[in-house]
Amino acid sequence: MSVDIQNVAGLLHASLDPAQNRQAEQSLKAEEAKPGFSLALLQIVATDSFPQNTRLASALFFKNFIRRNWTDEEGNHKLPQNEVATIKSELIGLMVKVPSSIQAQLGDAISVIADSDFWQRWDTLVDDLISRLTPDDAQVNNGILQVAHSIFRRWEPLYRSDELYTEINHVLSKFAAPFLQLWQNTDAVIEQSKGNAQLLKAHYGTLDLILKLMYDLSTHDMPPQFEENLAAIAALLHKYLTYDDPALRTSDDDEAGPLEDVRASVFRVLVLYTKKYEEEFRQHLEQFVGTSWNLLTGLGPEAKYDVVISRALEFLTTVVSIRTYAEQFNSAEVLGQVTEKVVIPNLSLRESDIETFEDEPIEFIRRDLEGSDEDTRRRGATNFLRKLMEQFERPVTDVVMRYVNHFLAEYAKDRTDDWKAKDTAVHLFSSIAAKGSATSAKGVLSVNPNVNVIDFFQKHIAEDLTSTDAATLLKVDAIKYLYIFRSILSADQWLAAFPLLVQHLNSTNYVVYTYAAIAVDRALYLTNDQRHPMIPRDSIVPLSKDLLQHLFKLITKESKPEKVQENEFLMKCVMRVLIVIRDGVLPVLDNVITNLVNITKVIRHNPSNPGFCYFHFESLGSLIRFATPTQPEKVEAGLFQPLTSILGSNVEEFTPYIFQLLAAMVAFNPSTTLSSSMQQLVGPVLAPANWESKGNVPALARFLCNAIPKDATHIAAANQIEPLLIVFQRLVSTKANETYAMDLIEVVVTSFPPAQLESYWPTILQLMFTRLSNSRTENFAMRFIRFYHLVSALQDKGLGADFFIAVADRVQENVFTQIYLQIILPDTQKLTRPTDRKTAVISLTRTLADSQAFVERYSKRGWTITCQALLQLLINPPLPNTGADDVIEDRDTEDLAFGAAFTPLNTCRQPARDLWPEVQDVKTWVGVTLREADTRHKGRIGKFVGEKLGEEERAALTAVMG
Repeated sequence: MSVDIQNVAGLLHASLDPAQNRQAEQSLKAEEAKPGFSLALLQIVATDSFPQNTRLASALFFKNFIRRNWTDEEGNHKLPQNEVATIKSELIGLMVKVPSSIQAQLGDAISVIADSDFWQRWDTLVDDLISRLTPDDAQVNNGILQVAHSIFRRWEPLYRSDELYTEINHVLSKFAAPFLQLWQNTDAVIEQSKGNAQLLKAHYGTLDLILKLMYDLSTHDMPPQFEENLAAIAALLHKYLTYDDPALRTSDDDEAGPLEDVRASVFRVLVLYTKKYEEEFRQHLEQFVGTSWNLLTGLGPEAKYDVVISRALEFLTTVVSIRTYAEQFNSAEVLGQVTEKVVIPNLSLRESDIETFEDEPIEFIRRDLEGSDEDTRRRGATNFLRKLMEQFERPVTDVVMRYVNHFLAEYAKDRTDDWKAKDTAVHLFSSIAAKGSATSAKGVLSVNPNVNVIDFFQKHIAEDLTSTDAATLLKVDAIKYLYIFRSILSADQWLAAFPLLVQHLNSTNYVVYTYAAIAVDRALYLTNDQRHPMIPRDSIVPLSKDLLQHLFKLITKESKPEKVQENEFLMKCVMRVLIVIRDGVLPVLDNVITNLVNITKVIRHNPSNPGFCYFHFESLGSLIRFATPTQPEKVEAGLFQPLTSILGSNVEEFTPYIFQLLAAMVAFNPSTTLSSSMQQLVGPVLAPANWESKGNVPALARFLCNAIPKDATHIAAANQIEPLLIVFQRLVSTKANETYAMDLIEVVVTSFPPAQLESYWPTILQLMFTRLSNSRTENFAMRFIRFYHLVSALQDKGLGADFFIAVADRVQENVFTQIYLQIILPDTQKLTRPTDRKTAVISLTRTLADSQAFVERYSKRGWTITCQALLQLLINPPLPNTGADDVIEDRDTEDLAFGAAFTPLNTCRQPARDLWPEVQDVKTWVGVTLREADTRHKGRIGKFVGEKLGEEERAALTAVMG
């Protein structure tokens, strides 16, 4: 079936309408399966007669299609080769013709393709790009540079490797010279186009991309071609830091224009070169310091200059970190000027900040929050001051404290109208009080010894937490102060401060109650050196009912899905409270279930904030983890239907989360059997279609691994063993899913009697042996060793070493000898988890005690080397599991996004299964087992010890046997 382009275009157009969005996307998914679908999308992008928003939607869908369908887990192309070749040959030419908004989407798609194919499978790309560059056609050049940027920017976060450096050198050998020539051409065209707004803006766009590429190409090493031309490059960088033309100025005070974009890009390059290549760049650096100062003191407070100023401050911060340059700031007079002319103006609140605070509160919080990546003047000024303080701690403290006291005195004169003076004082003080970087977990960990953080809190900050008259932003400052210095407060101080924080959740102001939620979350996460909570659980449980109810009320204040999930900080606070109170949730269980289910029902219609959704599902996970052991029926009755109805409505973003929650419901339920509701899920879970999305695989596998032991009889009766093993076969064939495959097969062999698996055993081992010989990974080899020991240890269940050897013979005669000698025995010592090491000890002991094959078939060396391996394991015997609950760690959510990736829920994490809890003292168990076997086999063990072991080994084993 061929693709109907008009139909696809209509569906793309419909996908832009919220009322038709879900249905249109489902129809587009159906179209995806048709050959040539990706080329149809590109054709829509290329066709001028389609509306602009339809073409943009097509580019966006193409990007996401490529993300999902370009390669499989092994890196092989999923699309037909002719389609792959056509995409590569057409994409660059198309990108240079389309508007910039569409270029950005295609650029992202090219970046995905380049991730797997560049440069070995796409070695013509750089030549293709260079061949299309023009002396002065800005639209064409910008398209080409956008492509180059989308590929080369991938390098920055990558670790140094031969493969990476080969790729970079391949690019530089071809691209560097034409790139530098284009820079010269662009500079000349800008000179010729003075006063011509349209031309200047287009070529300034080229210049901005050139600067981005200069950064990309320099992130690992300075390109030799740049080093040879460093004087000319430095001159151009300096020129465009100061370049001005009325035609490039914008009348909009809020949006950065071409001049600001280019200056910000220049500073980004300067920061990189100062940090990484200071020695080579040193002779050119001085001119930029003076120019930065002039820009910082000359540009106004308008928002359009924010990025330039924050980058200029970042550059000066980098310069100041080099002692030789820092010395020019080392005097009270200069430090006073720096504080007054640069730091204070950029640290102080502006009208635009207050407008953002009032009109876009969530945006204000994200920018303001410590640890945010947002480029803000306040953060830039703070970092600059901290870097100066690192170099000259006492002089900077003395100078800044004069200004802090000045602003506090101004505030004291007029506490109503001059509250901004106190805001400046608090931020100045915080900037010099904190030393080093703040961590997201614990905030600031060390402070400037020349100031007293607690004293300042008590004298100036606490009053704003308790006063009803304090300006709203001063309340925010007070909460933020607690948040930043949370690790500096003692447990007693927190006991006094915490109720004040909780009280601010009742504020009517969005920023105040959100900052209060942020600070409550972080305070509850704090532990002391013994890893005990700074705020005891017992003090939270009595507050939890009102606290949770209030947070839920704030989250659901508005009913639209995007508004409900706008504020992830409130949801994170709910999650933290539930994790802290643990089974303290039981008295309010009905209320919490109702609220969480209602939120789920709303956000399912338009999942738009990955962070909120993650914290929401962690909250459900916490509820399941701590309520299910005592109230399994109530938890399942409240959550099963709402969660499974979402599965039925294909909210793909939620499926991996929901199966983790269902798996946790099964795992934490003390019943030894599966409920009838959960039983009904097993069949649908086994359907092959569910396993096609790689984000679903870990969660589906977890659900099966938890369900099978409780439902083995029913699964066997329903003829579902074979579908289970088909899932195993599918998973074990790929490196990405091998862990889940082995988890599944371990549960299968421990849950079903050997007779029920009789006909499948040779295939199971055949699949494993094929992986070991054709595409072995370290992980798979270790999982295979663990699997062998599991089977070998399960002698009392009709398995054991002899059973494994007999099945291996059915696959290939004598294959076991090679596998045992080359894989199993040498690497058994690498098993690290206590439960795995215990299984290996039991396996080897039972082999020595009862295996006939090791007595008869492998009598020459088999028994001896197995005994040696056992003695090695017993040198560091595994300790019994303490049974302590895992500490639920925090997750960095910065990189959370919806997509094919799986995000594990920490609250649903399960401890390793111990199949032999009765074996606590391993050495004693080994001794008893071997003594009993010696009796059973009429002294055979003792005879072998005497004949087959050296003196040292004999003594060691005799000591174990007693």
